[in-house]
Amino acid sequence: MPDVASTAGERENSVELRREFAWLRRTRVPATFFGMVLGLCGLGNGWRAVARLGLAPAWIGEALSALGVAVWAAWLVFYAARWLNDRDTVLVEARDPTSSFFASLAPVATMIASVGLAPHWPDIAWMMAMAGLVGTTLFAVWGVGGLWMGDRAFEATTPILYMPTAGGGFVAAITCAAFGMKELGLLFFGAGLLSWLTLESVVIHRLILRTLPVPLRASLGLHLAPPAVACVAYLAVTDGPPDRLAQILFGYALLHALVMVRLVPWLRQQPFSPAAWAYTFGVSALPLAALRLTERGLAGPSASLAIPLFVAANLIIGWIALRTLGLLLRGKLLPVRPL
Repeated sequence: MPDVASTAGERENSVELRREFAWLRRTRVPATFFGMVLGLCGLGNGWRAVARLGLAPAWIGEALSALGVAVWAAWLVFYAARWLNDRDTVLVEARDPTSSFFASLAPVATMIASVGLAPHWPDIAWMMAMAGLVGTTLFAVWGVGGLWMGDRAFEATTPILYMPTAGGGFVAAITCAAFGMKELGLLFFGAGLLSWLTLESVVIHRLILRTLPVPLRASLGLHLAPPAVACVAYLAVTDGPPDRLAQILFGYALLHALVMVRLVPWLRQQPFSPAAWAYTFGVSALPLAALRLTERGLAGPSASLAIPLFVAANLIIGWIALRTLGLLLRGKLLPVRPL
């Protein structure tokens, strides 16, 4: 005769397993959550640079990079589950002119995660890098094609427009360089640079004429990122002492950072949410640019600012991470679709 207690236990485990899968199907992780990967892995790369300069132990950068990769893997599972179980909602978001470009964060985060993983599992990291490069390219072509067809509302023009081409192009250049493909990286850098310069005037024109609604103000974090990430990307695909262009990009990134500091009271009108991770892309890239300039032998203002900027980045991203962890522990981080 079967063991009654054993059968009851198996039945209870089966019910519990079905509950877990039901929760996974109902969880609606947005594409914006991939921004966490950019901040964590970007900060990890900063710690790696500090370690190469002999100012910190190497394990800190590796631990942060590993955490970023783990977060990427978790959000990838949840986001894939949304495509399987809530596809209609995902497609509605993909057609929304304001938020559709956020989906490009998924392949961009995949590339950033591949750079974080490369020193430890190079084969897996290579596959991730290739998937991210292809995904970013396809998304950029799709997104720019939609823009070229016109008929876009003025209010839908926000810094989110930078992500597929400028953000994607610069991160692709960094990724290519990390895997020994600097010539290909130069192509992506060119696409990102000219796309950013083209969009910059369009986005600033919109910001000047019409204020950003409070729920979208964190998107200004994406406006902070391009010059700093461009500087890091340019240094990644070039060799030798930093030239004038690298210093010019860093100078413009500093201006953006100072403007963002001036706007803090206005930006804080938006209550804290995971959207705050949009700031971490640029916040982590700015000190990384200064540290890379220092590594390449540049003295002067950028070298003097490298460590203060790095400390500030750790404080800002650490504060955002702690607030996010608090939301997770209170069960308020992951949106769940009603039954």
